[in-house]
Amino acid sequence: MSQENIDSPAFLLHQGITDSLNIGILVINRARKIIIWNKFMETYSKVKAKDILGKDLYECFPELPRPWVERKLKSVFLLKSHSFTSWQQRPYLFRFPHNRPITGDVDFMYQDCAFVPISLKEEEVGCVCIAIFDVTDVYIYQSKLDEASETMETLEKLSQRDGLTGVYNRRHVEKELGARFKEAREGGKDLSMMIIDLDHFKKINDTRGHLAGDEVLRKLGHLLLSDMRKEDIVGRYGGEEFIVVMPNTQMGSAMEIAEKLRKAIENMAVVYENEPIPVTASIGLSQFRHEMLDYKEIIKESDDGLYKAKESGRNCVICP
Repeated sequence: MSQENIDSPAFLLHQGITDSLNIGILVINRARKIIIWNKFMETYSKVKAKDILGKDLYECFPELPRPWVERKLKSVFLLKSHSFTSWQQRPYLFRFPHNRPITGDVDFMYQDCAFVPISLKEEEVGCVCIAIFDVTDVYIYQSKLDEASETMETLEKLSQRDGLTGVYNRRHVEKELGARFKEAREGGKDLSMMIIDLDHFKKINDTRGHLAGDEVLRKLGHLLLSDMRKEDIVGRYGGEEFIVVMPNTQMGSAMEIAEKLRKAIENMAVVYENEPIPVTASIGLSQFRHEMLDYKEIIKESDDGLYKAKESGRNCVICP
């Protein structure tokens, strides 16, 4: 661009208008020469308009993602339509500094970019205006919102878990059981569940101490989480009692699962202060029946089975 064109009234008018905007405005022609460079671009690039007008865009800013920019420009020149890029697609086009606190964890200004065709004559697109919007505050706000959402999600998950064993707590497992019970009643699905109670657990606490008892509970929680199926819902029901909800499971399969679990508990290696702790468990098993009106009925039936297992000498599975 010649000095005569730069000093023309029309160019000075355009430059004055764009300088008043709090967005970056640059215009390039088909030869990729810069013909407008507003005050915003001057401020953040540290390059004056008089020193850059008429020069090649890529020579002035070799760090630009040239293949990506070229795809955008060719599309605008060819299709004669606007194009927009969000910071979520590409954080920034120009590596401009920002004026936010360094605690915002932002290296450069985040930018939305609009590519606008400019027709010079006979509707031919002769230039493209690139508008740069500073959206750093939007990025920071969204990041904080995402962090808060992740924190809330983590807290929600933690609130569902028993702190000692890692399995679900009683409140959550009853909520899940209620939902599966409703599915069984309304959808005709199978549903089984079992209650597991460690045998002579009080004796372990009394003779080896509560820390030893905690180790037994932790081991059992780990065993249940690793051995039960993905669809099963495992929870600590209270004290040394655990509950397993088994959706889409008939009684025959549930009995096999419970017996396999009983043997795994019997063979579970628990060592505390270099001394092994023998562990067995009694299991009460039950299955949903259509005459049941409330999920608490299936819990009661499992509990009845557990009581009978204790009466039968412990370390066994009973379905009343």
